[in-house]
Amino acid sequence: MTPAVSEPTVSRPRALLRTVSALVAAGALVGAVWGLLAPPIRGVVALTRSGDRVKAALGSEADHWFTAAALFCGMLCVLAVVAAVWAWQWRAHRGPAMTAALSVGAVGAAVAAAGTGALVARWRYGAVDVATAPVSEDRRVHYIIEAPAVFFGHTPWQIALTLLLPAAVIAGVYVLAAVSTPRDDLGAWPPVDYPRVLTDRIATEADVPPVVP
Repeated sequence: MTPAVSEPTVSRPRALLRTVSALVAAGALVGAVWGLLAPPIRGVVALTRSGDRVKAALGSEADHWFTAAALFCGMLCVLAVVAAVWAWQWRAHRGPAMTAALSVGAVGAAVAAAGTGALVARWRYGAVDVATAPVSEDRRVHYIIEAPAVFFGHTPWQIALTLLLPAAVIAGVYVLAAVSTPRDDLGAWPPVDYPRVLTDRIATEADVPPVVP
């Protein structure tokens, strides 16, 4: 038997607002941690024989563009799973409204994480200006360290998919928890009383004697 849920002390609108706010704050924290963990890209600014300035990564350093963006998505997915499990423990407010609040909060967390992470990375490594790099005829190569990227690319689709990824994860985990619940009301408040069907049938249609070994 599932124990009866008590009346919540926090109203549903306030609970949903707290959920969204907590996710956005957690997203900013995740972004700050990402900015400290994401690997930078070491490269050079070189002056060609024709006088053009080119920028290139050293060796396999270009792989860090993918590594940093993958780390960002992975950290957001971990946040989404933890948040969904935490929200499910708030039993009185289970339901579609909480699912929507989690999805909105996850998108807000991704936006906050991207902004905070980009700021921290920019603060740590600065910006590379190819036009002002100190290269000349005597010194044609200048070594640089470039800040990692938050997204896999700069197209709107790539940015949108990255921001929507944690929302899909958090909604999926929450829906799986809801599907595994035997009660149609998910055990939330107010509880739904299911009528118990009583029958007068106390025996089988034909009395069968027990089998004696």
